[in-house]
Amino acid sequence: MDAGNHSVVSEFVFLGLTHSWETQFVLLVISSVLYVASVTGNILIVFSVTIDPHLHSPMYFFLANLSFIDLGVCSVTSPKMIYDLYRKHKVISFGGCIAQIFFIHMIGGVEMVLLIAMAFDRYVAICKPLHYLTIMSPKVCILFTAAAWALGITHSLFQLAFIFNLPFCGPNILDSFYCDLPRLLRLACTDTYRLQFMVTANSGFLCVGSFLTLLIFYVFIVFTVWKHSSGGSSKALSTLSAHITVVLLFFGPTIFVYTWPHPSSQMDKFLALSDAVFTPFLNPVIYTFRNKEMKVAMKRICKNVVAYRKLS
Repeated sequence: MDAGNHSVVSEFVFLGLTHSWETQFVLLVISSVLYVASVTGNILIVFSVTIDPHLHSPMYFFLANLSFIDLGVCSVTSPKMIYDLYRKHKVISFGGCIAQIFFIHMIGGVEMVLLIAMAFDRYVAICKPLHYLTIMSPKVCILFTAAAWALGITHSLFQLAFIFNLPFCGPNILDSFYCDLPRLLRLACTDTYRLQFMVTANSGFLCVGSFLTLLIFYVFIVFTVWKHSSGGSSKALSTLSAHITVVLLFFGPTIFVYTWPHPSSQMDKFLALSDAVFTPFLNPVIYTFRNKEMKVAMKRICKNVVAYRKLS
């Protein structure tokens, strides 16, 4: 089609999570509470790591970056979803839809690299402890972070390139509560079978490749801990279990969506809801309650805040 027929659709209509008003009200309450808790918890982690000198180490540097990204995860789709639960007619502009897709893929790419960086940090700390300070230098931490953002932005722009010149001239209904690339491609007024395959292959390869990389690191770590089992290993396993839990929470739904050929609409919505609402809430909970240093730092900050308010 020629350029004059491009993008005559100005907005898309969401069917939402459910048509039951009672269920929507329950989802509204739960999602609102989890969103506020997610934002509060992740901001607290970023704030604690930034101002507490006891947490100025590579592990907490990556944790603060992960919490910052989780603020984006819960803010890209959740506010719009919560707002739409009030409304009968759920719409999003064409530009808003493209923006959602861009930030979803960018944040996903950044988070994958950060999780790999955190796994590498634990691998060096447990398997090569004598060289930890040399290998995990501030320069290496910054390079990991820069690589995460570079990959995230590149991956997102690459995904958007698939739809840049597609014509949208008719159907505009998305059976979802947010804009996702595979569903949007099916609304184009042209054959997009090859594009859908390339999008799925691109995201699937990135997800599976990152997950296998993490798996290799964790196998080496578990083997090393098991080989040198001692009293100090329990702390290492506790930290490691928190990392593995977060990895499974993130990669489980993502890999299923991009490797399963035709997921059901309801299953797709449930997995997307889990990624958008539950994972950003559970990450700070897992890292806070499973980490003694983080709990001590937060208590120290709270005491300082109370003491400051009394003095003022």
